[in-house]
Amino acid sequence: MGGRTEEEGSVSLELLRLKMAEFAEERNWDRFHSPRNLLLALVGEVGELSEIFQWKGEVGKGLPEWAEEEKEHLGEELSDVLLYLVRLSDMCGVDLSKAALRKIQLNALKYPANKSKPSS
Repeated sequence: MGGRTEEEGSVSLELLRLKMAEFAEERNWDRFHSPRNLLLALVGEVGELSEIFQWKGEVGKGLPEWAEEEKEHLGEELSDVLLYLVRLSDMCGVDLSKAALRKIQLNALKYPANKSKPSS
Protein backbone atom coordinates (compact mmCIF):
# COMPACT_ATOMS: atom_id res chain seq x y z
CA MET A 1 0.00 0.00 0.00
CA GLY A 2 1.75 3.40 -0.27
CA GLY A 3 5.12 4.34 1.03
CA ARG A 4 3.97 7.41 2.94
CA THR A 5 4.85 7.88 6.59
CA GLU A 6 2.75 8.22 9.73
CA GLU A 7 3.44 11.94 9.81
CA GLU A 8 1.72 12.35 6.45
CA GLY A 9 -1.46 10.80 7.81
CA SER A 10 -1.27 7.49 5.99
CA VAL A 11 0.44 4.26 7.02
CA SER A 12 1.03 1.02 5.20
CA LEU A 13 -0.30 -2.34 6.29
CA GLU A 14 3.35 -3.42 6.50
CA LEU A 15 4.10 -0.71 9.06
CA LEU A 16 1.06 -1.78 11.09
CA ARG A 17 2.19 -5.41 10.84
CA LEU A 18 5.66 -4.52 12.11
CA LYS A 19 4.32 -2.36 14.95
CA MET A 20 1.88 -5.08 16.05
CA ALA A 21 4.63 -7.72 15.97
CA GLU A 22 6.89 -5.48 18.05
CA PHE A 23 4.08 -4.67 20.49
CA ALA A 24 3.31 -8.37 21.01
CA GLU A 25 6.98 -9.32 21.33
CA GLU A 26 7.66 -6.64 23.94
CA ARG A 27 4.86 -8.08 26.07
CA ASN A 28 5.66 -11.76 25.36
CA TRP A 29 2.19 -12.16 23.82
CA ASP A 30 3.25 -14.24 20.81
CA ARG A 31 2.41 -17.36 22.80
CA PHE A 32 -1.22 -16.20 22.98
CA HIS A 33 -1.47 -15.02 19.37
CA SER A 34 -2.47 -18.24 17.69
CA PRO A 35 -4.63 -17.79 14.60
CA ARG A 36 -7.65 -19.15 16.51
CA ASN A 37 -7.20 -16.76 19.43
CA LEU A 38 -6.68 -13.80 17.14
CA LEU A 39 -9.77 -14.69 15.12
CA LEU A 40 -11.88 -14.87 18.28
CA ALA A 41 -10.49 -11.52 19.43
CA LEU A 42 -11.28 -10.06 16.00
CA VAL A 43 -14.86 -11.32 16.18
CA GLY A 44 -15.21 -9.77 19.62
CA GLU A 45 -14.01 -6.43 18.29
CA VAL A 46 -16.42 -6.62 15.34
CA GLY A 47 -19.15 -7.13 17.94
CA GLU A 48 -18.06 -3.99 19.78
CA LEU A 49 -18.03 -2.12 16.47
CA SER A 50 -21.54 -3.39 15.70
CA GLU A 51 -22.81 -2.14 19.06
CA ILE A 52 -21.98 1.42 18.06
CA PHE A 53 -24.41 1.21 15.13
CA GLN A 54 -26.94 -1.14 16.74
CA TRP A 55 -29.73 1.32 17.52
CA LYS A 56 -28.77 4.19 15.23
CA GLY A 57 -30.77 3.18 12.16
CA GLU A 58 -29.33 4.30 8.85
CA VAL A 59 -26.65 6.96 9.13
CA GLY A 60 -25.43 9.37 6.49
CA LYS A 61 -21.98 9.35 4.94
CA GLY A 62 -19.57 11.16 7.22
CA LEU A 63 -21.91 10.61 10.19
CA PRO A 64 -23.20 14.21 10.23
CA GLU A 65 -25.53 13.60 13.19
CA TRP A 66 -22.87 12.06 15.42
CA ALA A 67 -21.07 13.84 18.25
CA GLU A 68 -17.29 14.07 18.04
CA GLU A 69 -16.95 11.65 20.99
CA GLU A 70 -19.01 9.06 19.09
CA LYS A 71 -16.79 9.40 16.04
CA GLU A 72 -13.69 9.05 18.19
CA HIS A 73 -15.07 5.88 19.78
CA LEU A 74 -15.89 4.56 16.32
CA GLY A 75 -12.30 5.22 15.24
CA GLU A 76 -11.00 3.26 18.21
CA GLU A 77 -13.20 0.24 17.46
CA LEU A 78 -12.41 0.34 13.74
CA SER A 79 -8.72 0.43 14.69
CA ASP A 80 -9.10 -2.60 16.95
CA VAL A 81 -10.67 -4.55 14.08
CA LEU A 82 -7.96 -3.49 11.65
CA LEU A 83 -5.12 -4.26 14.04
CA TYR A 84 -6.41 -7.73 14.90
CA LEU A 85 -6.94 -8.43 11.19
CA VAL A 86 -3.39 -7.35 10.38
CA ARG A 87 -1.99 -9.45 13.24
CA LEU A 88 -4.09 -12.48 12.23
CA SER A 89 -2.91 -12.26 8.63
CA ASP A 90 0.69 -11.98 9.82
CA MET A 91 0.40 -15.03 12.08
CA CYS A 92 -1.15 -16.96 9.18
CA GLY A 93 1.62 -15.94 6.77
CA VAL A 94 -0.74 -14.02 4.49
CA ASP A 95 0.41 -10.77 2.87
CA LEU A 96 -2.80 -8.84 3.45
CA SER A 97 -1.94 -6.04 1.01
CA LYS A 98 -1.37 -8.47 -1.86
CA ALA A 99 -4.37 -10.59 -0.91
CA ALA A 100 -6.64 -7.52 -0.84
CA LEU A 101 -5.43 -6.28 -4.23
CA ARG A 102 -5.92 -9.75 -5.69
CA LYS A 103 -9.44 -9.88 -4.25
CA ILE A 104 -10.30 -6.53 -5.84
CA GLN A 105 -9.12 -7.91 -9.20
CA LEU A 106 -11.18 -11.08 -8.73
CA ASN A 107 -14.25 -9.01 -7.80
CA ALA A 108 -13.77 -6.88 -10.93
CA LEU A 109 -13.91 -10.03 -13.03
CA LYS A 110 -16.88 -11.42 -11.11
CA TYR A 111 -18.81 -8.13 -11.15
CA PRO A 112 -17.91 -6.24 -14.36
CA ALA A 113 -18.74 -2.52 -14.18
CA ASN A 114 -20.69 -2.59 -17.43
CA LYS A 115 -23.06 -5.21 -15.97
CA SER A 116 -23.40 -3.57 -12.58
CA LYS A 117 -24.71 -0.18 -13.67
CA PRO A 118 -28.42 0.22 -14.36
CA SER A 119 -29.21 0.81 -17.99
CA SER A 120 -30.96 4.02 -18.94
